[in-house]
Amino acid sequence: MTTNPDNQPTTTEQTPPTPLNCLASALISGSLAIAGYWLTTAIAQSLANKPLPSGNVTAINIAIAVRTLVVGISTLATAVFSLVAVGLVALAIQLTVQRFTQGTK
Repeated sequence: MTTNPDNQPTTTEQTPPTPLNCLASALISGSLAIAGYWLTTAIAQSLANKPLPSGNVTAINIAIAVRTLVVGISTLATAVFSLVAVGLVALAIQLTVQRFTQGTK
């Protein structure tokens, strides 16, 4: 009976993160957060400049709900990318401190 090499489990070794990798990833995430902020402000300004339909109360309520959801989702994405960037910078600092403290022992 022969074994098929495609069925064999592959072992991938994970390399630990380096401060440089963390900072590069934080730069990418921060850039996406800034782009998200610009997008959020543009969406909010665009929606603020357009009048709501004034014919029906139900239509007004639906329009307000949709506007709130669109701005909220955009704000949430911006906040997530911002927090990821801050966390990655904190991880880079932690890894740098660990590297210096382990090197002195």
